[in-house]
Amino acid sequence: MFTGIVEELGEITAVETLDDACRFRLRGPAVTEGARHGDSIAVNGVCLTVVGHEGDEFTADVMAETLNRSSLGALTVGSRVNLERPTAVGARLGGHIVQGHVDGTGEILERKPSEHWEIVKISLPADLARYVVEKGSITVDGISLTVVDAGPDFFTVSLIPTTLALTTLGLKQPGDPVNLEVDVIAKYVERLLGAQGGTR
Repeated sequence: MFTGIVEELGEITAVETLDDACRFRLRGPAVTEGARHGDSIAVNGVCLTVVGHEGDEFTADVMAETLNRSSLGALTVGSRVNLERPTAVGARLGGHIVQGHVDGTGEILERKPSEHWEIVKISLPADLARYVVEKGSITVDGISLTVVDAGPDFFTVSLIPTTLALTTLGLKQPGDPVNLEVDVIAKYVERLLGAQGGTR
């Protein structure tokens, strides 16, 4: 489990394309410290497994299902990525519960800078809109954010200077894709209510 608090901006240093998958090599000095084979690291919000580790770099395999459901397939050598290690049991939950299981992708639609923050508008797939509410939580490229406005096919978030400086959202421009993970609690509630016919 993750919390959506990005530890560092990493970088893709190599991409190996396979028949039905790809292998990334990524640089991330903070998240590779003490990393072992089989550990999990979230890359732009996608939980990947460390299959190799040397120095400040690690490698991870990405299967076709993940490439198809996330924006990882658009990454190339030099791309910057958000990196986060799983949270330890008993640690502070600084963001919200993040599984690293991407529900879909959105697109940066608009950026409105102001003196102390920036409003970013992001497209929202129709099948995810019911899980997104004003002042609720959403994960964008692995970043735990609070929804400002929620529309039928978009939502907005307000980004502080720290988020802009330390994550990919400071770099993304209109037209760029982002990974989205909605609040897992909302999905469980929907499933439970559906199993009970929507009544108590």
